[in-house]
Amino acid sequence: MPELSGLRITTPEAQELESKRAELAELEAVIAEREWQLTNLRAELQAFERKYLAEVGVRYAELDELKATLAQSLAERYPDDARQQEAARHAKTRAEETRATAGTETPGAHKIFQATPELKRLYREVARRIHPDLTSDAADRAKRQLLMAEANRAYETGDEAALSRVFAAYECAPETVRGDGAGADLIRTIRRISQIKNRLGDIEREAHQLLRSDLYKLGVRFEEESKRGRDLFTEMIERVAEKIAITKAAIERAVGGAARR
Repeated sequence: MPELSGLRITTPEAQELESKRAELAELEAVIAEREWQLTNLRAELQAFERKYLAEVGVRYAELDELKATLAQSLAERYPDDARQQEAARHAKTRAEETRATAGTETPGAHKIFQATPELKRLYREVARRIHPDLTSDAADRAKRQLLMAEANRAYETGDEAALSRVFAAYECAPETVRGDGAGADLIRTIRRISQIKNRLGDIEREAHQLLRSDLYKLGVRFEEESKRGRDLFTEMIERVAEKIAITKAAIERAVGGAARR
């Protein structure tokens, strides 16, 4: 009989596990790069937004406040003029929107949070299955604490989709698979692959939204003009300052005219 002592017998599960581990290694390299790209894109947009709001946005907020004041003065001066009344309401609404966008809301000017029935149901289910107090395992408890923090943020912002993803992230986590051997390892690897693919889809959708956003397009415009030697920040600030001066003068005329009546 032939010598079989050096023969390696590989089960179908072990073969599939080896293949999936290779696939997982490739995906882990891909997602590391995609996560960095998305994080970098977010950081660049946030930095540009902060600069824009600090240097230009607050001035537009001031301008719209002045326009609302002027419109209100004219509405009071001509109480029977329907167009003046509508213009005052429109100017007030625009001023509130600009103030909110610029991050200069007046104290207490915020929306009241109201959870939908589906959001409440989802949160209760997440808490019932994931709450950290439901386990005595230290590693599992730490993971649950992170997921509950995500769940709380999703609930507070009314994001049902995010809350559902938190629930799925725990239910389908590789760590929930018990047991040893190729079969259990295969299931854990497949779940990890599924997690990464789902995350790659999320990354692609978020990146697509960011790249199509008005903020990104504005940032690209500023960057392109900067390469041509133009400082759009300074130009915009000067234009808004001029409009602010003109509007203040118009308010003084309107108030003065009303006082002489």
